[in-house]
Amino acid sequence: MTATPTHPSPVDLAAAPKVLLHDHLDGGLRPATLVELADGIGHTLPSTDPDELAAWFVASAESGSLVRYLETFAHTVAVLQTAEAVERVAAEAVLDLAADGVVHAEIRYAPELCTEGGLSLEAVVEAGQAGFARGVREAAEAGHRIGVGTLIDAMRQTDNHVAAARLAVRYRDAGVVGFDIAGPEAGFPASRQAEAFDLLRAEHVPFTVHAGEAAGLDSVEDALSVGALRLGHGVRVADDVVAADAPGGTPQLGRVATWIRDRRIPLEASPTSNVQTGAAPSIAAHPSTLLKDLGFAVTVNTDNRLVSGTTMTKEMTLLREQAGWSDADLALASVAAAEATFLPLPAREELVLRVRDGWAALAG
Repeated sequence: MTATPTHPSPVDLAAAPKVLLHDHLDGGLRPATLVELADGIGHTLPSTDPDELAAWFVASAESGSLVRYLETFAHTVAVLQTAEAVERVAAEAVLDLAADGVVHAEIRYAPELCTEGGLSLEAVVEAGQAGFARGVREAAEAGHRIGVGTLIDAMRQTDNHVAAARLAVRYRDAGVVGFDIAGPEAGFPASRQAEAFDLLRAEHVPFTVHAGEAAGLDSVEDALSVGALRLGHGVRVADDVVAADAPGGTPQLGRVATWIRDRRIPLEASPTSNVQTGAAPSIAAHPSTLLKDLGFAVTVNTDNRLVSGTTMTKEMTLLREQAGWSDADLALASVAAAEATFLPLPAREELVLRVRDGWAALAG
């Protein structure tokens, strides 16, 4: 009697050790927290029902426009104008990520957006760091081990980039691990903030740059020109890949795509967000699938958990169910993310082993 072949069960993605490189603090508030904080300051929200409010954010984000996507942040930023609110939201972000199986996260935000109520930039950062530390402690008490690093954002459309870079330098030994620029990509190239990047390079502070999301290959080249070590989203790198001439043939990479692939410059892909902003046509046709098949260092991220209505587990599930990613693909993306963190090398190597071994144990 011939035995029936058996196939391994799919990995439980909720239990898989995940590394998150691209998550915005002001895009990931708990709906109930947003309602409570807004009520405390008299800010009017589209709804005061947490479930309805969560649905409103997702519906607003699904416009296909990065500009409209970013408009939703008027509500989240409005409630982040006190140290208590920043600390609370930071702590809750860590707890939510830990509960979702994230073992290491780099969470980013722009302190300049939290100063309208009178907080100094330094007070914002210190409140954020206190919240992240509290979240890590409380997660450990609940049985979840998670590490957190902070990325300081500068907004592309303002002139506060040097001050933000100085914050990253000042707090680099207090949990801040790097720098980023965010906001409207088109019309605001990274090179516009050259002074900030000059300072960061001189001080040996690593940085990532949002590029190749709302703008095309020129934006990616511009980010590389200032020394970006990672690309925030970066999906438009696929614009520099020419389809094969015949079925089964090999796609041809242009010079920019070749440079990024060969140097393993990580791409911080965020599938749901990329579809919402029009950077990708669908999850099934997301450029990250092509890019990972071609050997790029593709990572999976949430971007904005509230705005996109997502989690790391959901992002990976969508890629598996709609884009044909295997569990091995998802494990490799998780290892790539661990390798791409801005942690010191010994801690990074430990994280890589933890992630690799964790996925292997789940796969049997």
